[in-house]
Amino acid sequence: MHSVLIIGCGDLGGEVASQLVSQSYEVIGVRRSAQKITGVKIIQADVTNAKTLNELIDIQPEIIIYCVAANGQTDENYKAHYVDGFRNILATQQKNTKLQHVFFVSSTRVYGQKTDALLDEATDAIPADFGGKRLLEAESLLGTIACNSTILRLSGIYGAGRLRMINLAKSPESWPDQNSWTNRIHRDDAAAFMVFLVISLTNKKNILPCYIVTDSASSSQYEVLNWIAAQINAVKPNHMNAIKGGKRLSNARLLSTGFKLRYPSFKEGYANLLLNN
Repeated sequence: MHSVLIIGCGDLGGEVASQLVSQSYEVIGVRRSAQKITGVKIIQADVTNAKTLNELIDIQPEIIIYCVAANGQTDENYKAHYVDGFRNILATQQKNTKLQHVFFVSSTRVYGQKTDALLDEATDAIPADFGGKRLLEAESLLGTIACNSTILRLSGIYGAGRLRMINLAKSPESWPDQNSWTNRIHRDDAAAFMVFLVISLTNKKNILPCYIVTDSASSSQYEVLNWIAAQINAVKPNHMNAIKGGKRLSNARLLSTGFKLRYPSFKEGYANLLLNN
């Protein structure tokens, strides 16, 4: 049985853990809370406190997925959770002779460019804020390990419980003045792709060092908001600002793996959310 250690079993990591258990993987999860996940051995620890991670020294998984979330939008929190936290985890695995692959869940925030051009994995990551810079710094730690690794740069996650755009569509007076490009990935698709890569890896298929994890439809904020407003019969503004700022992302490499998105655009994803809310 293949063993997977998931660091950060929140909304996304917990779903990945559950799906891997259903595929007969041995899964160990690290999370701050003691909340259980069926079939997963949970270790309660905090990546920002190295002393709480000692139990991991004796655990030798074949695969590690680092999937934490900072608990605040500050440089200090990003450094603690992504850079220092990831370094702390890697330190526990220095004697792990079984380790084959490490996945680091990052963000497309590392691309600080504002452009209409389509960005892909070959595009230089040029961060424009502290978050992008810290994530890129954390990604660089993969160069210090002796096994293969993959960076997963996720765009904006939405899905069950993530209703910001739906709530915003109901309040047109609060719509942003700038109609910028946006990119997103449904939580279920993000989790399913991560599981797809783990299964591909254990089936000896080639895994590339980096994937942009986003759906197939970069869209302007107003396009998304207008579409949602139409579905819920909300009043829409009488103007449509020109697209300015943001970036467009390509998921061609993701699709080249053979993975099929359940929600290839915001329309399928938000239609499902509206149906269930």
